[in-house]
Amino acid sequence: MTTRRGLADLTVVLAGIGLVMLIVVVGYVLKRSGGRAIPVADPASVSAGVVDRGRQLVRDYGCVTCHEIPGVRGLGGVVGPSLHGLADRAVIAGRLPNTQENLVTWVMDPQSVAPGTAMPDMGVTLPDALDIAAFLYSGGGEE
Repeated sequence: MTTRRGLADLTVVLAGIGLVMLIVVVGYVLKRSGGRAIPVADPASVSAGVVDRGRQLVRDYGCVTCHEIPGVRGLGGVVGPSLHGLADRAVIAGRLPNTQENLVTWVMDPQSVAPGTAMPDMGVTLPDALDIAAFLYSGGGEE
């Protein structure tokens, strides 16, 4: 039978483990960022790309086969992550700070960022990647 004292001790131990995990995660983020804040994409700062063209390109390249993308009807794929709220994420592909330049790199050549990733190289050109990034950072909107 568990006593109150035993539950209190367990709670303290679990809280301590949680604190240690938090310290480890913060340390990792600071190490990866060199002590600088990790930028989060600001849709207003996307300097190039045409949102409406990007919406069409995510269809043309078949992005909706693997991803759920706001504002684009499609299969609502479950292979890749949902792209809802992409602009609010701290990182892209689990490793790159969320900037327009990094998103364009990821879209054009995902294997260079994360070798072996399930994201295929779709042969996306620079102008197309800029438009896709502009669309994804816009939040998509309704179709």
